Amino acid sequence: MAYFLAKTDPDTYSIGRFEQEKQTLWDGVTNPQAVKAILEMRPGDRVFVYHSGGNSGVVGMADVVGVGRPDPKNPKSAVADLRFAGTLEPPATLAEIKETGQFADWALVRQGRLSTMRAPESFVAWMRKRYPKAKI
Repeated sequence: MAYFLAKTDPDTYSIGRFEQEKQTLWDGVTNPQAVKAILEMRPGDRVFVYHSGGNSGVVGMADVVGVGRPDPKNPKSAVADLRFAGTLEPPATLAEIKETGQFADWALVRQGRLSTMRAPESFVAWMRKRYPKAKI
């Protein structure tokens, strides 16, 4: 199982809307590095859902239920099917993630504009400690 982090602007697609819809086609990504990450997604993988802008942070979890694949509407993009798996309260803010000093080499910290990326095992372990009752 692999872990990813996928960013969304809450004004565009919020964790609340995702919870209501239960499942979504994750799309709209065109950065080549982010497209590569989506194409690597396989059913059974997990995704940290991240709200960008304002109070940036990890707000929930999703399960990959449909393989990452080229977007039929945009040859420069990729899509994957995600199922809502829960919210994380309180969110793990970007400031807190940076303050740990453990993730300085991760794209989330180094490349602020990258929308989708693999999550390192060290981050998964940190999140499991932070949310011991959540299914991470």
